[in-house]
Amino acid sequence: MDLGAPAVWLRDNCSCPSCRHPGSGQKLFAIGDIPEDLRIESMVETGGQVRVRFTPDGHESRFDAVWLRRWWSATDAPPPDDRTEDAKRTWTVRKLGDVPEATWAAYQSDPAVTAQALEDVLRVGFVILRDVEPRDGRVLDVASSFGFVRNTNYGPLFDVRIEPDPTNLAFTALAIGPHTDNPYRDPVPTLQLLHCLTNAASGGDTGLIDGFRAAAILREESPDAFETLANTAVTFRFRSPDADLQATRPMIGLDPYGRIREIRINNRSMRPVRLAPAATEHFYAAYRAFHAVLDRPELRFVTHMRAGDCVVFDNTRVLHARTAFDGPPGQRHLQGCYADIDGLASTLALIRRNLA
Repeated sequence: MDLGAPAVWLRDNCSCPSCRHPGSGQKLFAIGDIPEDLRIESMVETGGQVRVRFTPDGHESRFDAVWLRRWWSATDAPPPDDRTEDAKRTWTVRKLGDVPEATWAAYQSDPAVTAQALEDVLRVGFVILRDVEPRDGRVLDVASSFGFVRNTNYGPLFDVRIEPDPTNLAFTALAIGPHTDNPYRDPVPTLQLLHCLTNAASGGDTGLIDGFRAAAILREESPDAFETLANTAVTFRFRSPDADLQATRPMIGLDPYGRIREIRINNRSMRPVRLAPAATEHFYAAYRAFHAVLDRPELRFVTHMRAGDCVVFDNTRVLHARTAFDGPPGQRHLQGCYADIDGLASTLALIRRNLA
């Protein structure tokens, strides 16, 4: 048989005991240990196994035929990546359909419900867990149910409420436009959780926008603006008495194949761009065009969070916003924390494995 797979690829994926540790499955060799003049001497398929002998060293590898055909493909198609737009169900409000949600009790007790909720975060970008006890610190338990809390200069959790001397506009009653959190961090927290403890204020509605869908619309309607934002590095910075954080990245992050992989946008922490005058004008025209797309009502899912609601969302994809609210301090109180999406994806994979 001949799959067309190069000898070096086959040898690099050999799983025999001399090439892979029997416990961890990790490689016991480096690429430099493979002969540069490696060739396939013979390839024979028998009983679902493919036996390959190499020359000049005479090494022999055995592969499961199904595995080999699934993994080897002589194609230029980009590899699967769950973090890119290809693996997402992007949405407008109309196409969102049923709101991704689950009760906290069902999420905790039924693995199928847990799996669906975590799948919603990965594919749709968010899930709302209902009836999570509105008590101090409960948001940390939600994050710990699927991963690990990302501790920041705000601590393991932060309170979103009116403060007398706010270091962030989130700690006021002012409206906040669509944004992703912490673009000034490297790496940025990939998940954010917001748990409502009380919300008796007038206003303060939460808006969620699928940034991948918005960027795709920009790419279709204004390809030049899309390319400008994808190829212009912007610096974000946050300063406070106990922190000075800075990161420089494009607003629209692409993978090496041009697929949308990250949105990083927050006008409150954006520093001055450093470009030539004409390029600066070009950048701001693109920035304005993207803002106009993000501001379209049909892209913004709006909810008035009730006590006990906890939203978990992909902070590299879903932008969140808030309307202004009225009322004395204490009438609207959310607690939030950060986590990372790789832990959530790992937990989901383990649940799926056990449910199979």
